[in-house]
Amino acid sequence: MGGFFGAVGKSDVLSDVFFGTDYHSHLGTKSAGIASYDEDLGLQRKIHNIGNSPFRTKFEGILERQSGTAAIGCINDTDPQPLLVRSKLGRYALCIVGVINNAEELIEEYIEKSSGQLAAMTGGGVNSTELVAALINQKGSFAEGIRYAQELIEGTALIIILTENNSIIAARDLKGTLPVHIGKREEAHCVSFEHFAYQKLGYESTYELKAGEIVELTPDSMKVLSEGFDDMRICSFLWTYYGFPTSTYEGVNVETMRCRNGEIMANNDKKAGCVPDADCVAGVPDSGTPHAIGYSNCSHIPFARPFIKYTPTWPRSFMPANQKERNRIAKMKQIPVNELIKDKELLFVDDSIVRGTQLRETVEFLYENGAKKVHMRSACPPIMYGCKFLNFSRSTSENDLITRSTILKLEGEEGFDHIDEYSDPSTERGKKLREAICKELHLASLEYQTIEGLIEAIGLDRSKLCTYCWDGKE
Repeated sequence: MGGFFGAVGKSDVLSDVFFGTDYHSHLGTKSAGIASYDEDLGLQRKIHNIGNSPFRTKFEGILERQSGTAAIGCINDTDPQPLLVRSKLGRYALCIVGVINNAEELIEEYIEKSSGQLAAMTGGGVNSTELVAALINQKGSFAEGIRYAQELIEGTALIIILTENNSIIAARDLKGTLPVHIGKREEAHCVSFEHFAYQKLGYESTYELKAGEIVELTPDSMKVLSEGFDDMRICSFLWTYYGFPTSTYEGVNVETMRCRNGEIMANNDKKAGCVPDADCVAGVPDSGTPHAIGYSNCSHIPFARPFIKYTPTWPRSFMPANQKERNRIAKMKQIPVNELIKDKELLFVDDSIVRGTQLRETVEFLYENGAKKVHMRSACPPIMYGCKFLNFSRSTSENDLITRSTILKLEGEEGFDHIDEYSDPSTERGKKLREAICKELHLASLEYQTIEGLIEAIGLDRSKLCTYCWDGKE
């Protein structure tokens, strides 16, 4: 995943971009960078690895080293960026957010047709941002090049370009999988993944790009370079997992959606007669918490926090490069409130269940601290497919997903022909799936939100939402 922030004004905007990019730290953990344009200094850039130290500490001195009336910044889990590019379109800085599933095919085709070259990274791979630049540069304008690149890419490509004309070009991906927000203040415009990032900097929301729309921002104007589309498929995980609580996408706030989602789950349990006789409802911190508040409000089971995550030292459990160390840090962060766990029947709500590894350790941790029973509710439906459009739930094999590995154990590969049934809790296959996962994770009970319930909680038309991870429909 990744996030971005850009601003262009008549005076220096680098401070805005520093703070605006920092507000996207929840969206990436691998690398970050800032590029800026100054009339005297031209294009400047700084990139840092943020795997073991947050963005703010790595870039806190940048205001003394760089300046600019236009700048872009990004945080991501993919390749180092922004990149500085020199081409027939001029000199510019570029960053992207998304996934290029056919990168090797595009690289080979580009090299063969152009007889050119692309810089290779360690291991022989090519920086995906450089690949996108190579595709853009084959056309006569940025708008034409961006559209050409996006149409060739299988996956998702949200593109931000900083030009030497003191402007920023922003393009939302063709399916509208990810958001692009535009803000404005006196003599300045900004572009951001998260709208709250610029609201704290004095900008007001003015526009949210349509799917495939391309715009150019200057200090005084926003010009549409290519019209967008009304049809879109925005990622539903933005609300259940990725999004910061204060985020709003397509007019729907994350925190209110999560509370509403929890209420719908509680109502589903009421109708099915499976609301546990729990002492409290709790969220698996942090994104599970608002879902749990909604469940508590509807079920009238008291809300509590039986354990707290200790984040001052390790703000993100996946910071260490080694998986063993990541698991250890994740466990060390869980600090129990023994009075709320010992001899208690607990119902937890998690934002999602992907592989189940950390959840299994969380459940064991609760039992080790004296829990009598642990029930689990997932705020999204069973994840049956690895994401094709972002980095979420991407792994070496789809069979790493706990749902798929469980189906394999129950029925072998033939079971994958009945995924719809396994997703449905009312079918025999659906019941067996939940019973098997309960046994594996040592849960007293397990239920998932339905796709219909999730869509109701978001409140957008189903045709506008990407639900691929759950139903395999593009």
